[in-house]
Amino acid sequence: MSAHLTILRAGPGLTVQDMGRPGYLDMGLSRGGAVDRLALAEGAALLGQPDSLAAVEMAGMGGEFQADQDLRIALTGARMRAQIDGATAVWNASHLLPAGARLSIGPAVAGSYGYLSVGGGVQGDPVLGACSAHLTAGIGALLKAGDRLAIGPDAGGATGMTFDPDDRFSGGEIRIVASFQTDLFAPDVLERLQATAFRRDARANRMGVRLESDGPGFHVSGGRSVLSETIVPGDIQVTGDGTPFVLMAECQTTGGYPRIGTVLPCDLPKVAQAPAGADLRFRFVSLDEAVAAERAAAQARAALPRALRPLIRDPRSMSDLLSYQLISGAIAREEDVL
Repeated sequence: MSAHLTILRAGPGLTVQDMGRPGYLDMGLSRGGAVDRLALAEGAALLGQPDSLAAVEMAGMGGEFQADQDLRIALTGARMRAQIDGATAVWNASHLLPAGARLSIGPAVAGSYGYLSVGGGVQGDPVLGACSAHLTAGIGALLKAGDRLAIGPDAGGATGMTFDPDDRFSGGEIRIVASFQTDLFAPDVLERLQATAFRRDARANRMGVRLESDGPGFHVSGGRSVLSETIVPGDIQVTGDGTPFVLMAECQTTGGYPRIGTVLPCDLPKVAQAPAGADLRFRFVSLDEAVAAERAAAQARAALPRALRPLIRDPRSMSDLLSYQLISGAIAREEDVL
């Protein structure tokens, strides 16, 4: 009998997501999939399974879940308060969710998008080769209370593993490369773009992230003459009032706003995970530097399984065991005992 995960309570932005549907731009469908693809890879590493399997993406807050069979789970992405039957569940770690136990996931305390991965992956009827919801294209839907998610067969493995995630949950520097319309912007505008501390607007979703800043907008001469052409996640479009928007996983496939630059794919999770109000700064890099950064990011993802460690250290494998005070309240031999 296949396992199921029942949603008892759902936050406002729960969807099933995988790595998306590449290759359909010519049909008007953007890739979609998880906005933080690294979080899916982290969950897969914790569970020892392919990162192509679908998980539950939680925007801003989670919900309450119950399994009808023992399940292995992993919690990654934006850190959220989590409990299993009232006991705290560590984030960026794998756990056993016993049959009948309740997994409660609250609001994000760092970042914007959290992920619940399950041993065996969330199953569904594939559409164009993927199970992920693409809400703007009308594929799939938001998850709601009462939904039962089918779980695939789990090959099994360890739980109680964790790792140290990279810091992508508080904004910071975002590397970009020149786009097709970058040269339309005056040199002083491009310099000001890199010198500006942008703030992630609260108006952000799976389609795009609006950026706020002090001072004038980032206007371009001849912007109205730009023809509508193919756009992809990571492109930074500048609207008529000079406001930059970073396009995300469910962006449209064509657009006519000038693009001042494009975010490196390996830095896009940092944009997605930045909470409202977080500072973001852009820096242009060369194509060679961008390729090197992407190669390093791919190597880091491949090394994730080797970066895992047990949540609770086994005393039998602790070479520094004697350095710990294993008995509290110890006293010196000379002291009086009352």
